[in-house]
Amino acid sequence: MRPHVHRTHRTGWLRASVLGANDGLLSIASLVLGVAGAQASPSGIIVAGIAGLAAGVFSMGAGEYISVASQADTERADLETERLALENEYDRERQELAGIYVRRGLDPELANRVADQLMKHDALGAHARDDIGISSAQAARPLQAAVASSISFAAGGTVPLLAAVMARGTALLPAVAGVSLAFLLALGAAAARAGGAPMITGALRVFVGGALAMGITYAIGVAVGSVV
Repeated sequence: MRPHVHRTHRTGWLRASVLGANDGLLSIASLVLGVAGAQASPSGIIVAGIAGLAAGVFSMGAGEYISVASQADTERADLETERLALENEYDRERQELAGIYVRRGLDPELANRVADQLMKHDALGAHARDDIGISSAQAARPLQAAVASSISFAAGGTVPLLAAVMARGTALLPAVAGVSLAFLLALGAAAARAGGAPMITGALRVFVGGALAMGITYAIGVAVGSVV
């Protein structure tokens, strides 16, 4: 029998990394295309791209840290509530845990034995996992998520920015759009593979969303540029 691989433990950093890279690539590509559509100068396009990249790196990191830290605070509060309940109402908590196992399909006698053994081994851990739904694989890690998000945003945003620096004039628009869409395809496929999902589906989902975002932003830039 071939060994099977579980991927749930990857969800925290994978989500932050994919979101950061996708957001970085799309944000900077759309920004560059929007500013270019408004007929900005080549230097103005590059300055806007660099400013957007710097702002995005810090905002993504701070936003991700705050979001995941709030989740971690909630988890700690729930665990403290459970700890106090175990200190003051141990028998009631044991019955609650046994009831959970009965609802999952165990007969009452076996459910009570399982609850007894798990609570003797690690009462808080058993309730955190089976009552609250907190596990070590999915626990909130704010700093890890923030760093992954910032680094991946910078990596993703650098792609269209480099394309804009290397391709000036009439080549800028097709170069930025083409390179960005190609990397979006690769990013979607890689994320799907890491998460065990169909690669084609993941790649097309990111590609279509990215194409729409860049096209709409460019159209807005053209419209605004014709008025301002």
